[in-house]
Amino acid sequence: MNAVYFDLETQKLFQEVGGRDPGKLRLACGVTYSTAKKDFTVYMERDAQALLDELKSADKVIGFNIREFDYEVLRPYAPAFNFASLRTLDLMLDLRQTLNFNLPLDSLAKACLGVNKSADGVQSVEWFRNGKMEEVVKYCKDDVDITRRVHEFGRENGFVYYYSRLGSKLKVNVNWK
Repeated sequence: MNAVYFDLETQKLFQEVGGRDPGKLRLACGVTYSTAKKDFTVYMERDAQALLDELKSADKVIGFNIREFDYEVLRPYAPAFNFASLRTLDLMLDLRQTLNFNLPLDSLAKACLGVNKSADGVQSVEWFRNGKMEEVVKYCKDDVDITRRVHEFGRENGFVYYYSRLGSKLKVNVNWK
């Protein structure tokens, strides 16, 4: 089975596009990790179709908030494509169904893996504007790797840890096959 872990970074922020429409943010870069290739692939905006082709070929696409954000950022690059047809495990949405609130990836990374995310989306857009694409790609790759490791933790243990707003380490059961 080829699971493809996926994340992307954008060129713009919501406040610049007049609302909460991810389709207006434009793709800065996307990164995948294929379990078949055991390697990362980096895609720039000009490579959006190749990124979509990899996602379409995956047995499962795994990410964090990819249904409501990443796929919507990609939609303008393939307006006729039905993103719902992709076999997808969105870790954030899966956890939201159980917890009734959204968890940040950083909370899971700290609680399950003992690591912090290396930056955030606002910093990534700033790097993009300053032509620091190496930093954007590294950050995106780091997020893909964290997502992969959190997924593997949950798949192997049947639960993940997260930190509550009060700082308590809590556990939630998952079924991430």
